[in-house]
Amino acid sequence: MFRYDCRSLVLFCVVLAAAGLPSGSAVDRPNVLFLICDDLNCDIGCYGHPLVKTPNIDRLAARGVRFEHAYCQYPLCGPSRASFMTGLYPDQTLIHRNSVYIREHVPDVNTMSQMFRDVRYTAARIGKIYHYNVPKHIGTSGHDDPYSWDYTINPEGRDVHDEDKIFSLVPGSFGATLSWLAADGTDEEQTDGIAANEASNALQKHAESGDSFFLAVGLYRPHTPYVAPKKYFSMYPVEAIKVPTVPAGYLDTIPAGARTSVTRKKQREKLVDGLAAQAIQAYYASITFADAQLGKILQTLDETGLAKNTIVVFTSDHGYHMGEHGHYQKTTLFENAARVPLIIAGPGVEAVGQSADTPAEMVDFYPTLAELAGLEKPEFLPGVSLLPALKDASAMPRESALTQYSSGYSIRTVRYRYTEWGDDGKGGNELYDHQSDPAEMHNLAGAVEQASVVEQLSKMLRARITEAKQPPAGLKQNFFDNKRRVPQRSPRPSAAR
Repeated sequence: MFRYDCRSLVLFCVVLAAAGLPSGSAVDRPNVLFLICDDLNCDIGCYGHPLVKTPNIDRLAARGVRFEHAYCQYPLCGPSRASFMTGLYPDQTLIHRNSVYIREHVPDVNTMSQMFRDVRYTAARIGKIYHYNVPKHIGTSGHDDPYSWDYTINPEGRDVHDEDKIFSLVPGSFGATLSWLAADGTDEEQTDGIAANEASNALQKHAESGDSFFLAVGLYRPHTPYVAPKKYFSMYPVEAIKVPTVPAGYLDTIPAGARTSVTRKKQREKLVDGLAAQAIQAYYASITFADAQLGKILQTLDETGLAKNTIVVFTSDHGYHMGEHGHYQKTTLFENAARVPLIIAGPGVEAVGQSADTPAEMVDFYPTLAELAGLEKPEFLPGVSLLPALKDASAMPRESALTQYSSGYSIRTVRYRYTEWGDDGKGGNELYDHQSDPAEMHNLAGAVEQASVVEQLSKMLRARITEAKQPPAGLKQNFFDNKRRVPQRSPRPSAAR
């Protein structure tokens, strides 16, 4: 089951042909397949996780470039998605919470997919790209931006209708609460299974028509509720799951802002009697289920012959905690929530099978795809192209990556993470040396021997903050915050381009 919000792909191609407009040719210019999971951290095979099975993502990494240090700009779905789709920092989109339409604050922005529409690519969305409340907005357009697409498909599977079967730490609450279900039925009955099939159908039609496309496919897993068919749960016996722990007194070593971020989810206090291991098992199962759906899409890309001329980007909207620092889910400035998987493959990618060490930001997607496709990027984009690292994995187009949350800002260099809370760092700071402390458990900000490092990184961070707050060139910013609600599952009328 799914919903079309605009026209179908077939209707779009017919209208385009009737109008005598050029659709482009797949042999003339590269297509783009943008694949994104929801709430996925780097607990996947090609990033070195010892348990989680992601053979399809791993195969994509083997034919592309894997970025070791890629980071979101805001570890929350709505602000992050608005950021990478516009190529702007959250302090430029003015979106710092969920449930906001991007044009409420930047009405004239030309989004990443619009750039491709402008040169007669067919731009399509299947599933979640902009913010959705999960699971209640599955099957609707959520907080989508209709100007970004020629057509959209909103899959809706049995995971939406099986809510009464889902276990939750807070009964009746799912999307913001640890909740899970080892589901009956097949992959194809789940929302993401439907999305994978629709994506495969779309790729087949694009292969037949020969038109150039920007196809964005957003999977809902592993976002809570962690729902996947039972076979995926069986891959991860509970007794094999290791639950992270934190030493006594740990919270006293970090500033109040950081402490608040890792204690705000009171549900963690209910993780007793093995529930923590069950939650992690469910999260891992959902990751492997999502990987299987990605595999179907990538297989179709290969079978249609489109792979040779299609740029593939795979990522997540932000990272995720599963017990690290005593926290579950997102919204911190630690590595777990800020870091995202990022793989880019296809034409223009020369460092095949290699890992790039350069810091990378999600605002870099837009200028990178523009350069790979030979398009002129908009002047307002603050990000940098990652193309140098796609050609030579040792290239360093960035020195640091910036992430913000609440009153805090953090930068990640190859070696360090440095964070300041409050105005000019008045709320405290944190320094972590990843050479000796990859788990970021030992705050070195107050160590005398690190004073010069703190001074240098503080200066760098404040310069990055100033840049990220610059009004986007040529774009109007609307500071009014409209708290409209999204309609529930009701079809929307077709819209003309």
